[in-house]
Amino acid sequence: MPGIVVFGRRWGIASDDFVFPGAFELFIRVLWWIGTLILYTQHRGHFDCNGGGILHSYVVGLLVVLGLIILSLCAIVYISAQGTITNPGQRRSMPALVYLRALLYIPELVWACLGAVWVSDDSKGCDPATVGVVIAAVVASWIILLFTALGVVFVFDPLGKPHPLPGVQGEQELESKVWESRLRLLCCCLPQDDSNQAVFSSIAQLMGGFFSDTDLVPSDIAAGLALLHQEHDKVERSRDPVIIVTQSPSSPIGEELGTELEKAAHYMQFAAAAYGWPLYVYSNPLTAPCKLSGDCCRSHAAEYEVVEGDHLGCNFSSILQSTGLQYRDFIYVSFHNQIYESPFFVALDHKREAVLVAVRGTLSLRDALTDLSAESENLPIEGVSGACYAHKGMTQTAGYIYKKLVNDGILNQAFSVAPEYKLVITGHSLGAGTASLLAILLRNSFPTLQCYSFSPPGGLLSKALADYSKEFVVSVVLGKDLVPRLSIPNMEDLKKRILKIISNCNKPKYRILLQGCWYQLFGGNPDDCPTELENRREEELSQPLLGEESLMIRHSSSYQSMGSDGSPAHKPALLPLFLPGRIIQITEDGPSRRPCFSHASFHAEWSNEMAYRSILISPRMLVNHMPDAVLQALNTLTSDRLFSLCPSSLNSSQHNTV
Repeated sequence: MPGIVVFGRRWGIASDDFVFPGAFELFIRVLWWIGTLILYTQHRGHFDCNGGGILHSYVVGLLVVLGLIILSLCAIVYISAQGTITNPGQRRSMPALVYLRALLYIPELVWACLGAVWVSDDSKGCDPATVGVVIAAVVASWIILLFTALGVVFVFDPLGKPHPLPGVQGEQELESKVWESRLRLLCCCLPQDDSNQAVFSSIAQLMGGFFSDTDLVPSDIAAGLALLHQEHDKVERSRDPVIIVTQSPSSPIGEELGTELEKAAHYMQFAAAAYGWPLYVYSNPLTAPCKLSGDCCRSHAAEYEVVEGDHLGCNFSSILQSTGLQYRDFIYVSFHNQIYESPFFVALDHKREAVLVAVRGTLSLRDALTDLSAESENLPIEGVSGACYAHKGMTQTAGYIYKKLVNDGILNQAFSVAPEYKLVITGHSLGAGTASLLAILLRNSFPTLQCYSFSPPGGLLSKALADYSKEFVVSVVLGKDLVPRLSIPNMEDLKKRILKIISNCNKPKYRILLQGCWYQLFGGNPDDCPTELENRREEELSQPLLGEESLMIRHSSSYQSMGSDGSPAHKPALLPLFLPGRIIQITEDGPSRRPCFSHASFHAEWSNEMAYRSILISPRMLVNHMPDAVLQALNTLTSDRLFSLCPSSLNSSQHNTV
């Protein structure tokens, strides 16, 4: 539903968004009115203290003002609950009710000032209990007024013009400027130099272009996600059960997959260790403080010569604890962190006879900005035919690490110590994407290198580079992890699915949100909400829905077409990107909800990049991305003597997540 238009501008809140805040304020106001009435009835005729006349007028006036506010809130809640998201006809009177409610803030403000004056000057000699109640009423008035002001700031839309600006170009420029201002405010602690400003500008253009073509408020998106989650669960429950073939690691399929899972479980320890002490303490809350406390406060200047940027030594100490390596096994450790410059370490893994490079994932605001630099950048690689481009932020980060490893002689130093070892690169999330790109850059110099990429971002490589990386990159994805399915085309698809499902749903928004929250917390049967209008003929269902059209400002330009040769038809930006390498999908067996302390079981299967062309809405879409969850799943799989394996889907074009 488009934002409500009041006071000459469109706001970031719709006419059906007043149910919950209105009901909450109504509850507080009713309790307040009852308490004030009790105060008045108990002291009626006894306002004979100093300033009693003012007190009597204050209480009577407060009862009247509260009564009018309660009546207006009842009307607001009732009217706001009518209709559906895309059928606001029954809510036509909401702007008038908002004006009335805003008008009632004037006498409330006057009465709050009057009460403050009486409490400060004229309350001497009056009953202390009466004075305390009046003080509470005055404080409550000012608190509500304060929260109302904060709410106005929160729903204020800088782009809230009642009518779009003439010309798409001018509107997009304004949207980009607004997003750039938001980024500068959010990142006020970062240096405002030219390089960072360029990053802000690039991200602002991306965000402005993505959100500029729809007229949705945040609650509409929340309702759409709730409906999509239940719709997906309904589809999964109606699907025929998948037969899981139990095979031993000695079978052809099991041997290959089992070997890769064992390697992945081993290297995931290093990818998780790269996060340093925050993840180590999170994973070991009882023992980690004791193990690290003796190391974090000592001076390591002479002892840890290979470490850069770890001033207290806690990060390196946690890496030693997590990996089981010794100090002498590390060639270089960097915790230097800027935009496009991620921490990483290089170590000798004697167990697997590898020179290991582990890149840290997202752990700071700078890392988040690197993630958000999602436009495409050309990455020509010798020997790769077809269009070669990749995620800009991670390409820049991989280039930074490449220069450190090659130009600073770090890899030469490592192989001078262990010349027979092979090169292995690993990382999780942002580190996974960077590790894959780093492996592509180093592949010609180190033909035997391998890369293990855990929960990599979906919008990473062009098709040509993704196919090329299958020779030496293995990606691991757990469950319905959001990040491997996160790309601009997938976000465009999600936006269209949200528009479609909310425009067809015949229930009011407050019911959708209530039932969605209940379903998320307690499960049960998915809400039986239609995904298509029942009165539409089947031949019409492929046409744009009227409700969808009403929510679209203009056609999205986020997704650009490809030329006939597979190269970008325009400047490479926001083009289809894919996961790197061969993909192992790990899926948890059994229901999606299980007791907190129950043992989880998993099965693994080969998948392909086409299985991640759509975002799956699930309560575990973020939990499945956490490095400790991935490590636990891999350890569970490799600890069992038998693997539950599904047939390989490498040769199929589609893959269904179980």
